[in-house]
Amino acid sequence: MDGPEQVRARLEETGYLVDEGLAVACFLTLRLGRPLFCEGDAGVGKTALASALAEALDAPLIRLQCHEGIDAAQALYDWDFPRQLLHLRAAEAAGVRDAERLEGELYDRRFLLARPLLQALETTPSVLLIDEIDRADDEFEAFLLELLSEFSVTVPELGTLRAQEPPVVVLTSNRTREVHDALKRRCLYHWFDHPSFERELAIVRRRLPGVAARLAEQVTALVQTLRAQDLLKPPGVAETIDWAAALDALGASEVDAELAVTTLGSVLKYREDTERARRLDLTAALAAHGR
Repeated sequence: MDGPEQVRARLEETGYLVDEGLAVACFLTLRLGRPLFCEGDAGVGKTALASALAEALDAPLIRLQCHEGIDAAQALYDWDFPRQLLHLRAAEAAGVRDAERLEGELYDRRFLLARPLLQALETTPSVLLIDEIDRADDEFEAFLLELLSEFSVTVPELGTLRAQEPPVVVLTSNRTREVHDALKRRCLYHWFDHPSFERELAIVRRRLPGVAARLAEQVTALVQTLRAQDLLKPPGVAETIDWAAALDALGASEVDAELAVTTLGSVLKYREDTERARRLDLTAALAAHGR
């Protein structure tokens, strides 16, 4: 892609709307081959960006979901022990007694189970999504930093496996903890903020074209009001889309305060947040937005 505007156009063709800053960040990621580190609250479109990039580039999306305790074996590769054992038994049944030959066959590439990181190194082109890196621990971050620097990995039994063409890498963080500076310095950075009313409404209309225009406007206005409250978990764009879809499924073409309260479970996920929302004057919130 020749520039940020072309990146923006290609992403919007997939249904993902980007602003100028994100379009520039994505273009530089593609042009410079640098990972893109996306940080922000949950539900603001970080993971969806990787999916949109994969679609725009016509490349497979390979996702590594991070979690506490994740290690290199879970992320990189492992040996298929059941298949190795079956092969060993078959060889013994066939009368093979050459131990060196058997060992060499057991650690052949066909018995290597490629996890997401190795899959991305071996797939050209590809988009690698390393999701919620803030949930992993320091040791995994250090391992990841080394891999992203070289885009290669050494398997003792097979040697070094190197990417012919490095994947496009997107890392996301919900900022449950601070990610180390060393990893961030390796990446381009973009902070995902909650969108303005106009932008969020455009996203809802793009993702849910069958929803009534008035309903989309009202739901977006209500979510903007909820975000202004002191909530444990402010709703993201994903929750706005969920709420509009839920109301549409109920056959609503518009929403009032009573219907909004009965469907709060589509947008708020904590009891304390739901109770706070119930105490709001949602009718006034709708009127204040002129919807």
